[in-house]
Formats: sequence, structure tokens, C-alpha cells
Amino acid sequence: MNLDDIRKKKKTRIKKRFIFRTSILAILVAAIIFALVTNLTKDKTIYRVGDHAPDFRLEQINKYHQLETIQLSDTHGKGVMLNFWATYCEPCEKEMPYMEKLYADYQEKGIEILAVNLGEAKLTVDRFIDKHQLTFPVLHDRKGQVTDLYKIGPMPTTYFIDPEGKIVEKVEGALTLDRLEGYFMEILPKDYEVSSK
Repeated sequence: MNLDDIRKKKKTRIKKRFIFRTSILAILVAAIIFALVTNLTKDKTIYRVGDHAPDFRLEQINKYHQLETIQLSDTHGKGVMLNFWATYCEPCEKEMPYMEKLYADYQEKGIEILAVNLGEAKLTVDRFIDKHQLTFPVLHDRKGQVTDLYKIGPMPTTYFIDPEGKIVEKVEGALTLDRLEGYFMEILPKDYEVSSK
């Protein structure tokens, strides 16, 4: 091999290395741009008291309840307790008996409880439902879309929604029986308030 051949090979290697490094750099820049655009266009709306509760549809997985899917807008005219929970959350487990205790009476008065599980395995949720003999709708947020929509952080988080679909209260943490009943009184449909006086 002569000196010219060695120089040509070296130039070729340098050229290939340059192309490879440039390609890697271009891919990294594209990934950074994609991440920035995705984060900038992401819905960052945080729903507060007084806002209209955003609509959603989820699969209902409680075998003690008849509906297969539930859409929040289908509850228009009712007060809604929208509870986000998980089976591994101890405060969530502590408030479930209170929710179950009040469910039958307040369902007749026009209040619906929707308990949204944060995407755990269906079998795990079924066992939890059986253990606590829950009869209210348990919704399965398998992909976390509703959890993201409502920007859920600590658990449990509960939204109390009036019959017109407005958020009346947001509570982060477990509820006692008395507090729960107090919030139910705030979201009681007007026609029931009038007829019960």
C-alpha cells in the first residue's frame, strides 16, 4: 500500500465518521424539538372550583352495577362525586366504606358516585370491590387519560360537581363521613332540596 492509498482511506474514514456524527446530532436535535413542541401544545388546563367539569367516557368495571360505560355528561342533572383512587392507597381505602354507606340514600336523592381507578389491573380492582362490597360505579382509567385531564396528583382526589356540571369543590386527601355528607348537601339537585323541605 502506498502513501496515497493510506491518505485516501484515512479521508474516507474521516468522512464516514463525520456523516455518522452529523446523523446522530440531527436525530438528537429532532428529538429535542419534538419534546418541546409536544410539551408546548399539551393541554395544561387545571380545573378549579367554578369551572365546568370536562367530559369523559370510561369503562365501568363493577359487576354490581349494570352500565358498561359511563360518560360524565350522562349524569347531567345529578350531583356527582368524582373520586380518583387506587387500591394501594390507604387513605382511599379508608374512605370507601363511607362512600358505600351513603351511596344508596343519596343516589335516590339525585347524587352519583363515580370512583375512577388509576389504571390498575382489573383483577386487583375486582378483588378490592369484592372486599369492600362496593355497589357504586367503578371506572377504569386504563390509559390514564382522565387522570391526566383532571391533573390528578395526590390520592385520593375528589371533585364534587353540581347538577349543572360545575365543580363545586376539589378535595385532596381522604374524607370523613361527616365531610362527605356535607359536600353531598352542596351538590344535591335543587328539585330534591325543594321537595324535601
